[in-house]
Amino acid sequence: MNSARVVLRETFGFDAFRGPQQDVIDHVVGGGDALVLMPTGGGKSLCYQIPAIVRQSAGLGTTIVISPLIALMHDQVGALHEAGVSAAFLNSTLTMDEAAQIERQMVRGELTLIYAAPERVTTPRFLAQLDAMVERGKLSLFAIDEVHCVSQWGHDFRPEYRALTVLHERYPSVPRVGLTATADALTREDIVERLQLQGARAFVSSFDRPNIRYTIVEKREATVQLLRFIQGEHDGDAGIVYCQSRKRVEEIAETLCQQGMDALPYHAGLDARVRQDNQNRFLRDEGVVMVATIAFGMGIDKPDVRFVAHLDMPKNIEAYYQETGRAGRDGAAADAWMAYGLQDVVNQRRMIDESPAGDDFKQVMRGKLDALLGLAEATDCRRVRLLHYFGEAYGRPTCQNCDNCLFPAAIWDGTDAARKLLSTIYRVQQTSGITFGAGHIMDILRGKATEKVAQHGHNGISTFGIGAAFSEQQLRGVLRQLIAINAVSVDAQAFNTLKLTEGSRAVLKGEVAVQLRASVSGAVAAGGERSRRGKGGKSGAAGAKARAPVPLDEAAQLRYEALRAWRAEVARSHNLPAYVIFHDATLAQIAQRAPGSLDDLQGISGIGARKLEAYGDEVLRVVGL
Repeated sequence: MNSARVVLRETFGFDAFRGPQQDVIDHVVGGGDALVLMPTGGGKSLCYQIPAIVRQSAGLGTTIVISPLIALMHDQVGALHEAGVSAAFLNSTLTMDEAAQIERQMVRGELTLIYAAPERVTTPRFLAQLDAMVERGKLSLFAIDEVHCVSQWGHDFRPEYRALTVLHERYPSVPRVGLTATADALTREDIVERLQLQGARAFVSSFDRPNIRYTIVEKREATVQLLRFIQGEHDGDAGIVYCQSRKRVEEIAETLCQQGMDALPYHAGLDARVRQDNQNRFLRDEGVVMVATIAFGMGIDKPDVRFVAHLDMPKNIEAYYQETGRAGRDGAAADAWMAYGLQDVVNQRRMIDESPAGDDFKQVMRGKLDALLGLAEATDCRRVRLLHYFGEAYGRPTCQNCDNCLFPAAIWDGTDAARKLLSTIYRVQQTSGITFGAGHIMDILRGKATEKVAQHGHNGISTFGIGAAFSEQQLRGVLRQLIAINAVSVDAQAFNTLKLTEGSRAVLKGEVAVQLRASVSGAVAAGGERSRRGKGGKSGAAGAKARAPVPLDEAAQLRYEALRAWRAEVARSHNLPAYVIFHDATLAQIAQRAPGSLDDLQGISGIGARKLEAYGDEVLRVVGL
C-alpha cells in the first residue's frame, strides 16, 4: 500500500485515507472484486481512481469507468487532469476524430482512466475494443459508478445497467468494483445478483452524514415555508429545491428569482441546451439555487451545496437519502429540509397503484413509501430512524442535529380520532353506496354543514359533528397514519376517494393505537428558525463576506476572499467548476497559514504535486497582496 499512499499524497494532496478507503483500495489494487457503499462526500471516487493509477503504473493497463452522466464525466476528467492523471471520456460531446483518437489511446493502454456510459460500453464496437485490450494485457479494471441503477428496487433504476452483466461473462479475469451511496439490503442483494458479484467483497461505510441537519415539516403554505427557510437560513447559499412536477419547478424558480435569489429551473421538459447551461451555471457559479425534478442531481459533485429542500415527498427513503446527500459534501454544516402533506402520500400511492408493474413490485414500493412516511411522522430522532432503515445502529438515542432532537414535538393519542374517522367512512358508504374524498369525510366528522354534506344527507348520520374538537390539520395527520398502516386505502381510479381495508378492523376495535406528533408552532414548523445556526456572513449575497468552512480572523478572511476571486478566474479560464481547482477547505487552510514559500504550502490538504507546480507561485502572489 505504500504506492497507494504515495498516490494519495502526491497526486491528490491528502495525508490519510478516510473510513474504509484504504481497505477498499488495497483489495482492488490486488485484483479483487468489490461492492462499495459509501455516503455522498465519503470519497468513493478515490476507491477506483487510486487503484487505476497504481495498476497502470504496474503495467496493467487502463481502467474503464462506467458513469451514467456526461456532466460527471467532464468534471471528473477535468479534476484528474488538474491532478496530473491521464484520463478521458467517450461520449456524444466529442467529434468523430476526437473519439477515434481516444479509442486508439485506450486500446494501446496509454490512458489511466476512460469514462463511458453503460449504453456505449455494451455496444459491439466497444466490446471489440475491450477484446483488443485484453489481448494486449491492457484492460486493468472496471469501475461501475452509481451501481444501484442496476436494481429494480433502487430509486433510480436504469435498464441499460442490466446489460453490464456481459463484463463478467466476457472478461472474468478483469476485476470489477461497483460503487453507490445508497442501497438498502434488498437493493444490495439485487445488485449482487444482477451483476454476478457474488464473489465480491462488500465494503459498507456508515450512512451517517453528521454535518447534515434534518428537518421535516407539515405543509401549510409550502412556498411561504420554503422562502422563510432559505431567507432565514441560507440567503446567498448554493442549494437544490426538489419539486415533483415540471410546472411546479418553473413556478418556484420564478418565485425565488422574484425574491432576489439566483434560481434556475431544471427538468426533462426543458431544451437539452438549456438544461446543460443551467447545470453548468449551478456547478460553476457561486450561490445558485437549482429548482428541479429528480431528473437533476445524480453525480453532481459540487461540494458547497448548503441545503437541499423538498417541496414534495420523494417516493422512498433511498431517494430521500440520495437527494439530501447532495448537501454538505465538503463536510461543513448543511440542511436537509422537507415539507410534506396528505396529498403527497395520496399522489405517491396513486403512482404506485397505477404503475404497470407486478403486484410483488408494487408491494415492495408501498413498503418503501410507508417507511418514508414513518420517518416524516416520527417524533424520535430522525437520524436514528434513517440509519436504522439501512441496517445501521446510531449508537446514541439522539443526534442533537435534527428538528425532533432540537425542538421536541408534543405527542398526542390519535386513536379516538382515528376510530371516529374510520366510522365516518363506513357510515357514509353505507348510507350513500358510494365513496368520498378526505375533505368531505373531515367536513362530516367536524360537523361542517356544507352544501355537499346537506345534498347527500350526511348531516344526519350518527358521526356528524362528533369530531368537532379536532382541527382539520390533526385529522389530516390521523389520515396519513391510517394510510401508512394500510387501515385506509385511496382509490386513485375514483377521484382519490377513501375506503376501509382489512386493517381498519384492528383500529376500530382499539387493538392498534395511533400516536401522532402535535404540530409545533412558530418558525420551526413554518420553515426554519432564523437564528438556530448562528450563521455568519452570507456566501454569495451581494456585498457580504464569503463564509469560510472554518473560523478566520480578519486578515485571514481577506486572504480567503482574495483566493476565492483568483480561483474563480482560473476556473473560468479552464472551463471547470471552481472546486475542481481547489476546495473551499483548501483555500481556508492557505488563508490561515499565510504561506511565504512553496515549502509552506506542502502538507495542505488538497494540494498535490501537480497543483503545487501549477498554482503554487500564483497562490503565494495572491496571499502576499
